[in-house]
Amino acid sequence: MKHSGTPHRNFKFELARKIIHLSSVSIAIIYCIITRELALLLLVPLFSGFLLVDLLKNFIPSLSCWYHNTFDPMLREHELEKGSIQLNGATFITLSALLLVLFFPKIIAITCFSLVAISDTMAALVGKKFGKHTIGEKSLEGSLAFLASSLIIVVIVPRLDLFAGIITALVATAVEALSLRINSFKVDDNLTIPLASALACYLYYLLVLPQKLPLLDACP
Repeated sequence: MKHSGTPHRNFKFELARKIIHLSSVSIAIIYCIITRELALLLLVPLFSGFLLVDLLKNFIPSLSCWYHNTFDPMLREHELEKGSIQLNGATFITLSALLLVLFFPKIIAITCFSLVAISDTMAALVGKKFGKHTIGEKSLEGSLAFLASSLIIVVIVPRLDLFAGIITALVATAVEALSLRINSFKVDDNLTIPLASALACYLYYLLVLPQKLPLLDACP
């Protein structure tokens, strides 16, 4: 999420957007108490629904009109770009949840999804309100808020090795500060933050603590 000091949206719209974004942490909480199979059963149709609306709004005028009249004030700049298909944050956040559940142990998936739900929210709001020093499209203040909140999360998560958690938080913070584009397509940080941090955490366990990987398959 962009959190520079010169946003195009009013702070109240950013606050509304991030409250919705923060509510996605419920996915991590629910996943802690249900099986991987049930999580996939819920996430596949959820992601498919968001993706379908995202794609069809480019071809069905009535759907496009409703979509933009309803959500434009809370959309990011790249989501409003014309002439190319852009996916919104809800599609990316559900895709990231789906990929985390598919490819990573439960504790890593829950941790990294919590980072994008909570820490990205903190970065956006702090950066929007207090950001003065820019780093590309982001602000130093927002990035520091992301790092501080992510460190708190990795310390709180049970069964997660402390050093692995610190690496995960640092990688997530670095990725959040970047803006990745493939031609005109903006790769959303709702996807890059959780996947990059989960991969870093998983590789750390594979290389340093392989004997502890089975402990990450279930919540305590």
